[in-house]
Amino acid sequence: MDLNRLRALLDREAKERNRCDEISLARPDPLLVAQKTKSDLGALICALFSYGSAKQIVTFLETLDFSLLAQTPQSIQNAPFGVYRFQNSEDVRQLFLALSTLDDSPQALRSIFLEGHKKGGILEGIKTMQRAILERSGGYQSSGFRFLIGNPEAHQSPLKRWNMFLRWMIRKDCLDLGWWEGVILKSELILPLDTHTFALCKKLKIIQRQSYDLKAAIEATEFLKKLDPHDPIKYDFALYRLGQERRELGD
Repeated sequence: MDLNRLRALLDREAKERNRCDEISLARPDPLLVAQKTKSDLGALICALFSYGSAKQIVTFLETLDFSLLAQTPQSIQNAPFGVYRFQNSEDVRQLFLALSTLDDSPQALRSIFLEGHKKGGILEGIKTMQRAILERSGGYQSSGFRFLIGNPEAHQSPLKRWNMFLRWMIRKDCLDLGWWEGVILKSELILPLDTHTFALCKKLKIIQRQSYDLKAAIEATEFLKKLDPHDPIKYDFALYRLGQERRELGD
């Protein structure tokens, strides 16, 4: 498929899917819960648990009491938490405890991101947020918790969940929240590459790289800038849905 046909296809898909009823209980997405939290910390929790099937993710997120983020550590300690795939209830509790230390400071998470971004762009902004959460976890260590936050010193992960969180925060349309709109350019965002999107991007020759990693996410982003240099990640949700649906797109 040549560049002009691909642009026409993805522009059409992005436009058709940019509507509020694109996400629902029948067509679940973590944004369904994130938009109801009215909080960047709540949205971050939704993003960090966004692995596995969308239905399972939303079902789990609906069990969480996001108001706990503004309550005392004792309230969080006493609250019941469920389990989700690699995370046990204590992993979930420790995430709430770590993030609750940020809740007293308005726009704290955004400030932490911008502190890192100023030093080294969007990737350093993500790593600075990761470090901040790990530092506030009181030394808590478990494989489930480390998986949830990620390793700020690693360089291979595509950082899908963190890049998705930033897409939600920076972009504003019928789907994305735009709660940090304008703090960085939309053109700086990196594609939140999941396995569905990776497979589709390879099929569409958006990606040549064989490995599912950060370099592949950056390669896809650079290609999408050829289609829209100012807002390349506007195509993410359409690519994600197309990958989910496994539609035959032609050559």
